[in-house]
Amino acid sequence: MMRGMTSQTSRAARAGAASLTGADADGLCSFVDSSPSPFHVCATVATELTAGGFVEVHETQSWPAEPGRYFLVRGGSLIAWSTEGVGNTAPFRIVGGHTDSPNLRVKQHPDLTSAGWQMVGLEPYGGAWLNSWLDRDLGISGRLSVRVGNTVEQKLVRIDDPILRVPQLAIHLSEDRKGVTLDPQRHVNGIWGVGSKPKSFIGFVAERAGVAASSVLGWELMTHDLAPSAVVGVDKELVSAPRLDNQGTCYAGTQALLAAAESPVQQVPVLALFDHEEVGSMSDRGAFSDLLNTVLERIVLGRGGGREEFLQAMAGSVCASGDMAHATHPNYPDRHEPAHRIEINGGPVLKVNQNLRYATDAAGAGEFALACDQAGVPMQRYVHRADLPCGSTIGPITASRTGLSTVDVGAPQLAMHSARELMGAADVRMYADALGAFLTPRS
Repeated sequence: MMRGMTSQTSRAARAGAASLTGADADGLCSFVDSSPSPFHVCATVATELTAGGFVEVHETQSWPAEPGRYFLVRGGSLIAWSTEGVGNTAPFRIVGGHTDSPNLRVKQHPDLTSAGWQMVGLEPYGGAWLNSWLDRDLGISGRLSVRVGNTVEQKLVRIDDPILRVPQLAIHLSEDRKGVTLDPQRHVNGIWGVGSKPKSFIGFVAERAGVAASSVLGWELMTHDLAPSAVVGVDKELVSAPRLDNQGTCYAGTQALLAAAESPVQQVPVLALFDHEEVGSMSDRGAFSDLLNTVLERIVLGRGGGREEFLQAMAGSVCASGDMAHATHPNYPDRHEPAHRIEINGGPVLKVNQNLRYATDAAGAGEFALACDQAGVPMQRYVHRADLPCGSTIGPITASRTGLSTVDVGAPQLAMHSARELMGAADVRMYADALGAFLTPRS
């Protein structure tokens, strides 16, 4: 039936479905709007976990020996787990994801002038789809390293005022009126004022953060689109938001862990959210680091187990690497594998690549398919076109660094790596339910 001829009964059914998924979609929108940077993602997740009875631990302190719900934060990465009701050799069930998203980040000497304009030097981070960042009102978020006496402290920064804009070139000034190819060095700097006297951008950020500019020793600052996330479409079936890749997983994974902590478990449910996936994960807190291995071992050691118990637990553990997946684009269906159509609001996606850009093998596929079945949600199977380069995830990295059986999964979306992305409202709950079932498999 064509949409223009939808019956009243069909509209009523869609409205009922929307009412069931609206709270989940609104929850995702609120989560994304609260989390403009990886550091804010961790703060948002930490707030939700704390409300759910989780307690923050610190790597420099002794590990808790008693069963409980815990989390730790290292920069823009967070790992959370619950050891309630399990022994020290219980295997782990891990949902992984990443907190970072492609964007434009502030350079170390940001103050520029050009043709009478005050500019801020910006640099693309990750595979940002640069044209999507043009002509948007941009805020600033991230963190400052601030001198406090003889120590250095980290301070979160968030400025939601429209202070930056990267303007498009007028069509009349392009050579063929078909647009321009953006040079990341010359064409993505942001305008924030006029005049010939340079202004201190870091001084401005410091003032807004409530610290002296002279105390700022370093920064990780990035732009974010100020348009709020929204549930959209004639039947409210879609979520329009920035950073769905991969905050869609961060949100769903958090909901899954909170649900798992309230359920009887035989394995230790873990949520592992890493920074720097979009640039290769090779950092102190990326998936290539020892962060996950160290935390898992300390969980076992803290409860009285030894190296042997840790290795036993790891041998029986499984990881679901959660990242967003490509829905079939209606304007570009030829860019997709013809036999593997992926539908918005069609359920979670199992991602398979024979050249191991995704870590999924038959064993991992079986685990996630079973989880979807137990959650009562449909599962879709994604394969990238063989003649196009396939992206990757933390999945292959996690598998190789830990030796864990790993499966790559996600929720379908359009416009991946754009400043604004699109996913299905119903997929929010189905994705969270599937991850929750994965964390709490039935015996």
